[in-house]
Amino acid sequence: MDGFVNLTRDLLCEGGVPREFVRLKRDVELPGYFRPTKEWGLLVVQDRRLLASVEFKSQVGPSFGNNYNNRTEEALGSAQDLWTAFREGKFDSSPKPWLGYLMMLEETRRSTSAVRVREPHFDVFPEFKGASYARRYELLCDRLIKERLYDGSCLILSSREAGLKSEYREPVPELSYERFVRPLIAHVTAHLI
Repeated sequence: MDGFVNLTRDLLCEGGVPREFVRLKRDVELPGYFRPTKEWGLLVVQDRRLLASVEFKSQVGPSFGNNYNNRTEEALGSAQDLWTAFREGKFDSSPKPWLGYLMMLEETRRSTSAVRVREPHFDVFPEFKGASYARRYELLCDRLIKERLYDGSCLILSSREAGLKSEYREPVPELSYERFVRPLIAHVTAHLI
């Protein structure tokens, strides 16, 4: 995952963003509305103006079910917390920041095989029936954008062995890294002063 964080920073800088505006690992806390602060994976901040915030998440086995639910709740909660803090004026004179979510899932037989759902009282949405965890993450990433919680979302699959060689797969063209990073760069460079 560090490779994608660093690549995103490098592409932002190649696109004209001064390196000192891109924050990684240090000084990545933002105030929330429902909690005091939250650490993000990457921020772009210029003169107390938040231009972008990106969450980088990964999941490796064996507990795909619990981790998927936790990642879903985190993604929804983080977006709601940031947008409410923005509405309440916590980011000074910032324009609407670009908010992104990148998920890297370990590609294994377990993460790509059909998963049963329990429906003791009500039917789940049909697209979740028999959906693998990879498909569930695809639905999550797509819906984060459609519901306007995030401006961009990306889904990457990689096995442990392939990941060590920087090899990965993008199962959905609309959720590719390129389609994720280009609008991020465009947004940030358009709001530099």
